[in-house]
Amino acid sequence: MMQFLTTHPGQPLTLAPLGSQPEQVHVFDQDSIYAINAALAARRPLLVLGEPGTGKSQLALAAASALRRAFVQKVVTARTEAQDLVWHFDAVSRLAEAQLAGALKSEENHTQVRERLAVENFLTPGPLWWALNWGCAKTQAEKAKSPPPHQPPGCDPANGCVVLIDEIDKAEPELPNGLLEVLGNGEFTPTGWDKPVKSADTPPLIIITSNEERALPAAFQRRCLALRLTLPTQRDALIAHLIARGQAHFPNASADMLARAAAQLADDRQAAAGDIARPKPGQAEYLDLVRAIITLAPDAPEEQVRLIEQIAPFVMKTHRGEG
Repeated sequence: MMQFLTTHPGQPLTLAPLGSQPEQVHVFDQDSIYAINAALAARRPLLVLGEPGTGKSQLALAAASALRRAFVQKVVTARTEAQDLVWHFDAVSRLAEAQLAGALKSEENHTQVRERLAVENFLTPGPLWWALNWGCAKTQAEKAKSPPPHQPPGCDPANGCVVLIDEIDKAEPELPNGLLEVLGNGEFTPTGWDKPVKSADTPPLIIITSNEERALPAAFQRRCLALRLTLPTQRDALIAHLIARGQAHFPNASADMLARAAAQLADDRQAAAGDIARPKPGQAEYLDLVRAIITLAPDAPEEQVRLIEQIAPFVMKTHRGEG
């Protein structure tokens, strides 16, 4: 039976550190809960739109933690191709193995050489393979001597999988178009295979983020549900929103420091509003600023306030390169 999000809006959810990232806290809003549950029920990918720093990427990890599902992610670049999200065939290593066997005049017979150079030994599952069928991906990864994706505590593939395809707008239009068949049919046929890999019993939750730096193909967008994450546009509402997030992440932080740091970010966002060359700082920059201040002056509230002006130019992206 499929499980849905039952988290209450505004309730902080502590996320275990992933890789080198520090411990994070995520606060679901009502729209995010509705959108995730709708995507689960409709069995459609959720396209999360918005400017950088609004928590788009963290939403996927938070969903995996709340649903206790396995978590797999792929950050898209300009060189990423659609196939990279499904599988990777290491043709270079296979060729090197073949050349080495020939140069050493291996004592293996032809059958043994063919077995060692079998395509499946050089085929690594990508994030969508893990998401659609974890058991099949694990079996294939073992053949390719590739480790499974590292999982945060409590995230179990037996409950299903959440896959994050991050910043898809960085790729060429061919990438989202190339995913239409996989996303639509829930199956694919890896290179060298005679039968397709099909989705397991529990459909994955696929979350795709975009900073909207490039328009996505209409056919791709129609395959997705959409959620837009935004920060409040009014100054007072923005400051209140940031303070609430700061209190959720750093419950022991000085209220005065959180408020002044939020006011600093609001000022920087306003200053950047008229200059398209200067990216607006967002919630992520605010939390980075607060974390740096608390780390540098953990038990000195007055020093924390003084540090805001000193540290802000190095944390707020809008200040980079300014005199």
